[in-house]
Amino acid sequence: MLIKARLGDVLKFVRITEPNLKEFLTAAFAKFGVPAVTEGVKVVDSSGTELDDDVFEDVVKDPSHGVLTIKCDTESVSTVPSPEQSGPPSLDSSDSQDTVILSESPPSKRLRLDTEAKHLVESILTKRPGGERIINECNRSKSLTDETRRKMVNILAADMTEKNGTSPPRQVKEMYAQGIVSLFPYLSDPFSRNSYEHYYDGESGTGYLAWRIKTIQRSSARDRRSSSGASSEGASHEDGLGGPAGRREPQFVPETVLSEDECKEAIALMKHSADEDTIKKKTKLTFDFRRNMIHDPQQSSNVLSVFPRFKDVKGLVEQDFVLMFGEDISGKFLEKWTTTFKKKIIQQCRKLPSTSELEDLLLAADPPEDGSEEDIDIGWDTDLSSIFLLLHLIPPSAQGRKRPGKVSASQAEKHLVVFKKAGTNIQEHLDAITTSTQPYLLAVGPKKKALHQFFIILDKNAITCKSSSSLGAFDELFKAHYVFATSYNPMLHNMFTFIQTTVYNIDVGKVKESPRVAEVRARLLH
Repeated sequence: MLIKARLGDVLKFVRITEPNLKEFLTAAFAKFGVPAVTEGVKVVDSSGTELDDDVFEDVVKDPSHGVLTIKCDTESVSTVPSPEQSGPPSLDSSDSQDTVILSESPPSKRLRLDTEAKHLVESILTKRPGGERIINECNRSKSLTDETRRKMVNILAADMTEKNGTSPPRQVKEMYAQGIVSLFPYLSDPFSRNSYEHYYDGESGTGYLAWRIKTIQRSSARDRRSSSGASSEGASHEDGLGGPAGRREPQFVPETVLSEDECKEAIALMKHSADEDTIKKKTKLTFDFRRNMIHDPQQSSNVLSVFPRFKDVKGLVEQDFVLMFGEDISGKFLEKWTTTFKKKIIQQCRKLPSTSELEDLLLAADPPEDGSEEDIDIGWDTDLSSIFLLLHLIPPSAQGRKRPGKVSASQAEKHLVVFKKAGTNIQEHLDAITTSTQPYLLAVGPKKKALHQFFIILDKNAITCKSSSSLGAFDELFKAHYVFATSYNPMLHNMFTFIQTTVYNIDVGKVKESPRVAEVRARLLH
């Protein structure tokens, strides 16, 4: 018996020897190359009445039964129609004309598109010079070096523009990006919606593929007009949603709300109290008042004048951060850095092009086990060195055509930590500041490897850090951005964004990230 079956727009006749439901489903799925399943599948007649196995034979033998429809809502069904399935076959009109429609479920469609994208990228790399080497490197190391990633992007962007012109449609660029992470799962970003946005993000038009295509567009237009704008391996640094300067709903809900007069009374008490417990209690009670002040452009610059005890009472920055995000998020950096990230960052930095600055940091971050380097009186301690290595792994983006332009990781370090020898007059350092700068750490000690005191420098104010370790002080520096709603230094934006989303898990999916941030996250978390 022949029964006409439809899958999407493709018609095929399915032959069965016995008219029973199970055999029919098995034969139909086999005809279309679909795994034979029965769960989640039902057959209905033209009236929408479901057919069970005990009535199937009677119905299909009755010429007046009309069209039979198979509805598939199981996620285990996936199809990839072959080219020869593009049209219905011809058959004598005397044969059975029962019609079966196999509906492709959304998960099945996603799987099919994912497979098609994977085969597309694999085919391109296999045929292009150097492509096989890229495939072999990723299969071997479960990652790609920066140089190899650039080669892969160049190959795929060239193929894309050759086939679709210099302005490929969005869906084409998304297919190539999807194909990359399907072929190389270790390159996928587990924190993004589709896992491939660092290669192409259709919402913002950014990503490695998008930037390469823009470069191709500029090159092709060079003979018609001068190049305008620059798009390099670093996106613009708008804070957008999810940055430290944005308003957010805090975790803390006060049991009692102070009136304005009560807030002023608590503030006056804090300024002159010598009891730290009282100061911390009053600081907590005035949290909402302070947040409103911080987000008021007319008052934000006076916060440390109104609340000067942040400068000398240790732990107030930490307390406000906990009120904003909770204990769990507050502890993530110190919990994860040495156990999850530090060693992997060192491993990734060993693959970067060697420079004297990078080699010094690697030696300091991962000293020889025999202790032979202990007599070397240069370099930072191991924890701070590993943070600087992250800055080399996620370097500063170009600052546009205006100065300072391209900034090296070594130059950017000076905007993160400044070293002063023990005995330095801190006030003299503050007085020497000529312009208002973003927060940075002032590290004090006999030498860089033996630091014992840290200050967060903000608007010519020195906030004493609670921690005497470099890792703890950096944790406080990051939190100070949120406590005082201060945006990241543009030179450190990518690195701090990585810390924000990947380590603290703050505003994941909300904040704008550069593709480099997502790429490094994919490397480290896989």
